[in-house]
Amino acid sequence: MLEFRTDLAQHGTPLPHAWSRCIGSGHAQLALRSDWRSQLRRAHDELGIKNVRFHGILDDDVGAMTVEQGKTIYSFYNVEQIYDGILEAGVRPFVELGFMPAALRSGSQTVFKYAGIVTPPCDLDGWAELIKRFATRLVDRYGIGEVSNWHFEVWNEPNLDAFWTGTQDDYFDLYRCTAETLKKVDPSLRVGGPATASNAWIEEFVSFCDREGLPLDFISTHQYPTDAFGAPGDDTEAQLAKSSRGILERNARDVVRQAKGRPVFYTEWSTSSNPFFHLHDEPYAAAFIARTCLNVATVVDGFSYWTFSDIFEENFFSSVPFHGGFGLLTIHGIPKPAYRAFELMNRLGDERLLVDGFHDTVDCFVVRGRDRVDVFMTNHALPGHVIADEEVRVSLHGATGRWAGATALVERIDSDHANPKRAWTEMGEPDSLLPGQVVALERESRLVAESVAVHSGGNNGDTLSLTISLPAHSLACVTLRPSSCGMAT
Repeated sequence: MLEFRTDLAQHGTPLPHAWSRCIGSGHAQLALRSDWRSQLRRAHDELGIKNVRFHGILDDDVGAMTVEQGKTIYSFYNVEQIYDGILEAGVRPFVELGFMPAALRSGSQTVFKYAGIVTPPCDLDGWAELIKRFATRLVDRYGIGEVSNWHFEVWNEPNLDAFWTGTQDDYFDLYRCTAETLKKVDPSLRVGGPATASNAWIEEFVSFCDREGLPLDFISTHQYPTDAFGAPGDDTEAQLAKSSRGILERNARDVVRQAKGRPVFYTEWSTSSNPFFHLHDEPYAAAFIARTCLNVATVVDGFSYWTFSDIFEENFFSSVPFHGGFGLLTIHGIPKPAYRAFELMNRLGDERLLVDGFHDTVDCFVVRGRDRVDVFMTNHALPGHVIADEEVRVSLHGATGRWAGATALVERIDSDHANPKRAWTEMGEPDSLLPGQVVALERESRLVAESVAVHSGGNNGDTLSLTISLPAHSLACVTLRPSSCGMAT
């Protein structure tokens, strides 16, 4: 049996909820859909999501800029509709500035089925004018008190040929132009980058901005579990099997060091960069997410999961309920195990206690909040690594006073709990769902709280202990409350 120990008498350390600072979505035009907005509102209400980031706010299908009969026309109506809906959901935009309007393209290369243009601008002055008008319109409509709380991120993954046909120097020129233009609109607007894949370019980018005296309010980058192995996006389970435990945490610490005191945001990360990775829909993803978030939360300022919904169409729009999409929610709004992991983490307090104990696949986090202590356990390994079901005993010393009579509930995510895909499989894996099936799958996705036996021991009866079974690729959250507080979660 595995053993972990903590002392309730200790003063813990802060646990920022960095995972709720931002979340991803695919493409700006999706934000005009009512079902997308409804799911974003749910992510805000149940997961505590504060910002949302997506590609394409400057794409032609949004229509911010075009040329008609030789005349440049600017139109921000769709931009306003998109941001109005986001703000009405209680969320703020994390603005990714891209892709390139056709009127400013310097080449023909595009990305995704919606053909986002990924060339540098043919005219930097024209790009500066677009950014000035865009930012001015936002400030006029929403007020600088609001927009100064947004983040403006210059481009997306310019270190990848798929997203940027220019050189690193071309990107640095684009950043210079964009940052200086935004600050002329208002010095309080926050601008950052380089929004690279695989933690790339950070040191060079920071050195460039410092040397040139350019504004740089935050650093952003991306990472997926396979990024250390060859070309990003060459995503196979065989590659995942090579990954070492904690690589994302180690890389994040390197990025923070290179950022030289600036806030660091991972504006994309996920279980895999493959949009049809079948484990996105499985309890595996919940364990991966929870373990990663809780280990990185004290390292970075924001950690934006890609994405909150399967309402997503970079390649095509799939109507299959569980097709391995990035989303926490299916197109019908059914929460996957990954969604429930975020829901459990959102309930955690903000004081993390030191825990003694170690295991190759099992992690134990103890978090104190108002009138509750949560023991959050994960059993996770990347594909190809050895993992087994485990029995875990947690001892909580210093359980004096009101904690002496604590009671506990456990909520689980594993193959038998909060796992709607299993129920969908038992339905025969229908390609589309009837209303009654949506209701049934939503019910199967719910977290269920069950009582856990809490034993008293120690020399003075001041040690509480509990034992939890953790299947492979699972998580369990045990909530302890003083007996006088009741058991509501």
